[in-house]
Amino acid sequence: MEPLGLYFHIPFCRRKCDYCDFYSVCTADDKKMDRYLSAVISQLDEYFRYGKRTVDTVYIGGGTPSVFGGKRLERLLGEVKKRVELSRSVEITVEANPESIDKGFLKKIRSAGVNRLSIGFQSADNTELAALGRLHDYAGAVSAFKLAREYFDNISVDLMYGLEGQSLESWLDTLDNVTDLAPDHVSCYCLKVEEGTPLWKRGCDQPDEDTLCDMYLKGIELLNSKGYRQYEISNFAKGGKISRHNSKYWDLSEYLGLGCAAHSFYGGRRFSFVPDIEKYISGIEGKKPVTEDLDELAYINRSGEYVMLKLRTNEGIDMDGFEKRFECSFEPYLNVLEKYIKTGHAEKKDGFFRLTPKGLLVSNMIIGDAVNSVCSGVN
Repeated sequence: MEPLGLYFHIPFCRRKCDYCDFYSVCTADDKKMDRYLSAVISQLDEYFRYGKRTVDTVYIGGGTPSVFGGKRLERLLGEVKKRVELSRSVEITVEANPESIDKGFLKKIRSAGVNRLSIGFQSADNTELAALGRLHDYAGAVSAFKLAREYFDNISVDLMYGLEGQSLESWLDTLDNVTDLAPDHVSCYCLKVEEGTPLWKRGCDQPDEDTLCDMYLKGIELLNSKGYRQYEISNFAKGGKISRHNSKYWDLSEYLGLGCAAHSFYGGRRFSFVPDIEKYISGIEGKKPVTEDLDELAYINRSGEYVMLKLRTNEGIDMDGFEKRFECSFEPYLNVLEKYIKTGHAEKKDGFFRLTPKGLLVSNMIIGDAVNSVCSGVN
């Protein structure tokens, strides 16, 4: 049985942000955080009561897990160690925002076994940070990074583009400044304004589509020039330090997510837990169901889902490996996808089919074309 990935969703922060309505429900409160921790531990016990699994990645995300505090995270990881077998090379990641990083927190999580930190910089422009409602400025983010470097030799930095008022130049300046700090991993996400959030309600003047395309493609060029290899649409690593946990998502490897709104691919099915924190806690405490059957891809078999996921990566699809894994031909997909080679959106090389940076930019359209055509029998 292959090693399992564990994900814990910690949905707490210190104040509501305009681009995410989730935080308005989950502002930090000690009593609620203690109840939440107990609920997650109860759920952990339920899944591993009858036998241990080997776990090779643990990811604690949010929200802002650093607001949860070093002691709670230490207790959570201690409970994990009681119930699973951690591999010798286990990767344990915690997300943190700069304003909640201090020596005490870093010492606590390091001694608990955390060996990878993901810091939410978002931007190097203070005006953009203020517009996002962040509690830190860029100088604070740099100080937090330098302090974290004293404890961790594997640090990722999260950045956002497509921000209100952001220009191509300011985005490239952010990438230039942040990569000068030499993080081991960089994640670059385009701001998605969710319906119902304060930012959606008041209107967000994001850059136009052409500028967003330039931000993406020129950002890849700059990161490449600094030695960062793109391995997935939004993720770049230096020195081979990819996120091993996130890579499970793109390879149809098993992972179990615990906590409200956490998603899983476990036991051959996809599912999630209720997104409302109160319903989640009260459900666990009252021994009521908190699972929501998700499986959004029920109309597609697992081979089609694999195509959807692997075409998001720079590695692409090992065509022979695909056929051995799923015992079916890759040819129906190839018949649809080959036209994108002629347009420069894809390439077939050394037995792999992959999208180019130009293709990754419109990956949803290409992937949808391939999967829908094959599933409907139109080749």
